[in-house]
Parts: sequence; structure tokens; C-alpha cells
Amino acid sequence: MRRRLVLTNEAARHPFRRTLPPLAKARQRQDDDQDIRLFVLSFTAFFICFYTFLF
Repeated sequence: MRRRLVLTNEAARHPFRRTLPPLAKARQRQDDDQDIRLFVLSFTAFFICFYTFLF
């Protein structure tokens, strides 16, 4: 069996899904979203702790 010299997704099992490019862009956007969520969570936690110690 000869392989074509194109980038394929070897993790995909179905022959049609192997021909599709990997979803690298979707993962990058998700990582950016997680950074924002972590910032908001940290800011909220700090605000709650600070507010609790004041009152």
C-alpha cells in the first residue's frame, strides 16, 4: 500500500476523516478562551476574599 505525500490526520479511523486536516485552529481558540476564564475566575476569587476580610 502506497501512502500519499500529504498531511493527514492519522488518528482518524475512517478513510474520509483521514483526508481532512487536523483541527489545530479550533484548539488554539479554545486555549485563548480558557485563559480568559482563568483570569475571570482568579479575579472573582480575589474580590470575594478581599471583600470578606473587609466586612
